[in-house]
Amino acid sequence: MAIHLVCKDPASPNNNSPTLYYDDETDTFLLQSWIVQDASRLDSLSVPDHETVVEFPKRLFALFPTAGEVLALERNRKN
Repeated sequence: MAIHLVCKDPASPNNNSPTLYYDDETDTFLLQSWIVQDASRLDSLSVPDHETVVEFPKRLFALFPTAGEVLALERNRKN
């Protein structure tokens, strides 16, 4: 199993978050980001106890890979 850094928010004030990772064992993404703590915002969502909500800026979307890019990365890592 390996977790791979995909992208970091270049505008982050401390260069740590938000950050997107890819887990090649589970074929899923992990998003490190800001905890949503505003109760009124959380109350407007239906989030099961086994899930959580994180927040990230829309500028991060421009750094997300396409599905094709993720598949190419995975193929390259296996070779």
